Amino acid sequence: MLLRLLSHDLPRNRALALVLVLVVAGLALAPFWLPGSKALAVAAKVLVFVLLVASYDLLLGYTGIVSFAHTMFFGVGAYGVAIASTRLGEGWGALALGTAAALAVSLVLSLVIGLFSLRVKAIFFAMITLAVAAAFQTLASQLSDLTGGEDGLTFKNPAALSPSFEFSLAGFALDGRHLSYWLLFVVVLALFLATLRIVNSPFGRVLQAIRENDFRAEAIGYRVVVYRTLSNVIAALLATVAGALLAIWLRYTGPDTTLSFEIMLDVLLVVVIGGMGTLYGAVVGSVVFVLAQNYLQDLLGIADRAVAGVPVLSAVLTPDRWLLWLGVLFVLSVYYFPSGIVGRLRALAAARGGGM
Repeated sequence: MLLRLLSHDLPRNRALALVLVLVVAGLALAPFWLPGSKALAVAAKVLVFVLLVASYDLLLGYTGIVSFAHTMFFGVGAYGVAIASTRLGEGWGALALGTAAALAVSLVLSLVIGLFSLRVKAIFFAMITLAVAAAFQTLASQLSDLTGGEDGLTFKNPAALSPSFEFSLAGFALDGRHLSYWLLFVVVLALFLATLRIVNSPFGRVLQAIRENDFRAEAIGYRVVVYRTLSNVIAALLATVAGALLAIWLRYTGPDTTLSFEIMLDVLLVVVIGGMGTLYGAVVGSVVFVLAQNYLQDLLGIADRAVAGVPVLSAVLTPDRWLLWLGVLFVLSVYYFPSGIVGRLRALAAARGGGM
């Protein structure tokens, strides 16, 4: 049963398998053991990033496509839910209609980008997607009557997902925010397993062949442009769902939360750190990145108080320099894990002849 769920793509490293089990169990039970709203918000962001990064890994790691327009589809999903909820009012129908409309828009956009741009190679395609993403972000900021402009849109979720909806489970007092979190968890887990199935199917094998040598794949009869376009469409739809989930969790959508180029860089960084072409790297990399992004400043504050009075250390370990240390940590991780954390662990297991 487990092999079927994982599409026979096991972690192939006992330490990695243990980490993945702990992460999944920890995320599933987060409402019970994580104190405070910040910790639960961090767990929710991890879930959204897992789906977003996995969708981008389908493009970059499995197909070899470098796209900078991925957050555009992320934003389409978020704005679809927000616009529908503000126009139609709170309710499950608004969420469903907004998500469906966003998926339809992303389908059309990804098809257009795929059919007209994927014939362009490497850096040229990346530049085209960067221009499209920048144009979409500008459009979202200027259409204030529809998107709220720079201020974004704030909306209400259905009553069952609102903080005022309270209930108890196993002796724990819970509310609608916890139901929202479990909605995210179930959807992300289901789509992650579906993506794992896709990359381990014959279709996924063709994508990997295109990544390794697209001329050879074309020579043996595969229509490379069609497969690349399909990969672009699937990744775009997954990113759209991730954006819709983020909007449901935040009950807000704005250019900075979904369309920022910084988010695109974060996604690219997480793919590289976790391990390109592994999907499991999306889980490990997202956990490492989001935890570092949210708690590194607190850890530096503790270290700063511990070395108070030491001239050089107190200046370097100040919490205001957390971005510097975040960059240092990621440079070190890329240096020591050139194939990503998952790739490195799998290589060590293969060298020892172990794993699972």
